[in-house]
Amino acid sequence: MFKEEKVADYDFESYDSEIEKNIAFRELTINEDIERLHRWHHQEHVKPFWNLNISFEHYQRHLKKMLKDSHQTLYIGHLDDVPMSYWETYWVNEDIVGKHYEYEEADQGIHLLIGAEEYLGKGYALPMLKAIVSFQFQQKQTKKVIAEPDIRNDKMIHIFKKCGFKPVKTIDLPDKQGLLMFCEREEFEKGGSNNAKSSQS
Repeated sequence: MFKEEKVADYDFESYDSEIEKNIAFRELTINEDIERLHRWHHQEHVKPFWNLNISFEHYQRHLKKMLKDSHQTLYIGHLDDVPMSYWETYWVNEDIVGKHYEYEEADQGIHLLIGAEEYLGKGYALPMLKAIVSFQFQQKQTKKVIAEPDIRNDKMIHIFKKCGFKPVKTIDLPDKQGLLMFCEREEFEKGGSNNAKSSQS
């Protein structure tokens, strides 16, 4: 299993007592993460839903463009300091999904993938999703986090539901047909929260 030295400055950390692991997120960087991300996007479980199994040169241009887009922030998710997932958080009011429902100005959205194949099927996606939604709700003005998983991705839709996301409707997006789902702060917080700490207030 690929390991590396602990990153000193995570943006968010939480310990999940059910899986007995430390969950952490940090903003990605080109130098540290591009080879890893390019490899993850060529995994068989990722390709059908992301369609980014492209050449390294094309992927490099794609990632640089993503990093310049101020309406979103890109993160690498860690379990016990091992990088194993990719996360995109975004503001709905500047995203194309905002054309599909009457959003509130502080609504946020999320995309994710578990990149390292050895972490699949072990129950890690749900606690990590809960952790990053907790991170998003640290923005006090945010009352709703949304998702729009591919309607073919039954496993991910199931995980979103277990996290507190409720299906709203099917929407047509440029790269997929998605299931619009809402996670309301009040309902999410009723489910409890992890012992979390963040470098952001």
